Amino acid sequence: MLRFPYRGRFAPSPTGPLHFGSLLAAFGSWLMARHADGTWLVRIEDIDPPREVPGAAEAQLRTLEGFGLLPDEPVLRQRERDAAYRTALDRLLASGDAFECHCSRADLAGSGGVHRTCVPGVRRPDPAIRLRVPDGTVVAFDDRVQGPVEQDVAREVGDFVLRRADGPWAYQLAVVVDDAAQGITEVVRGADLLDSTARQVFLQRRLGLPTPGYAHLPLVVDGDGRKLSKSAAALPVDGGDPLPALRTAWRALGQEPGAWPAAGTLPRRLEAAAAVFEPSRIPRTLSPLAALHNGIAIDGA
Repeated sequence: MLRFPYRGRFAPSPTGPLHFGSLLAAFGSWLMARHADGTWLVRIEDIDPPREVPGAAEAQLRTLEGFGLLPDEPVLRQRERDAAYRTALDRLLASGDAFECHCSRADLAGSGGVHRTCVPGVRRPDPAIRLRVPDGTVVAFDDRVQGPVEQDVAREVGDFVLRRADGPWAYQLAVVVDDAAQGITEVVRGADLLDSTARQVFLQRRLGLPTPGYAHLPLVVDGDGRKLSKSAAALPVDGGDPLPALRTAWRALGQEPGAWPAAGTLPRRLEAAAAVFEPSRIPRTLSPLAALHNGIAIDGA
């Protein structure tokens, strides 16, 4: 059940320019928030410096502005949130829910990367910190788009990392802490992150944080079935000419093509689109795109 007042967010990682898949997630989350007369936020998830592209965050924000997708509150940057993550981690360590782990990836190769117990005698100068996941930990939730989801976190994921051995905070911890701090009531994002959700729900429970609703939008893939961000077709969308991509995203979100406003300024078109947006029409999946032009689908579901 959704909570009100509604608060949603779009949280890109600054690893490059926004492509059509990321635009779909941004536009979808914006429409969900506006449809609910809610607040829409933007968070820059910049906690993995080796993967960050210099200037990418600013370029992403400029692109969003070009598409008329402006956050209602100041942008939150995860690189400034170290103290909040450390406080959460210290709580988990003090309660025994988190522990130091000296295992390497090679140590876990035999279990497919699933950590259930540490390898005896292994010591590393900078151990990772993992969350303890008891046997039989099964998390179930109802996704607004994908429907009922259930995952045996202990068997399929195991004890997962909260802080990496090389120093950076893990995505799972940062996203849970920040969603709670920003009062997010529904997480709207791509279906590639659906598998992470059970971990986040379990971590929310361990930290005593509220669990938001979830809606995982269909994943945009290229003609070979690859996630668009992994594809050579992942060209940046053009914030200087936003209407073609917005129309295509509107259709990819399952909305009636004829309902897209045919005239008016960009802000007025967006406002009119939000007024007729129907979340129940969002499809669970999209057919592979048969062709792309300048990063924008011209054939698809």
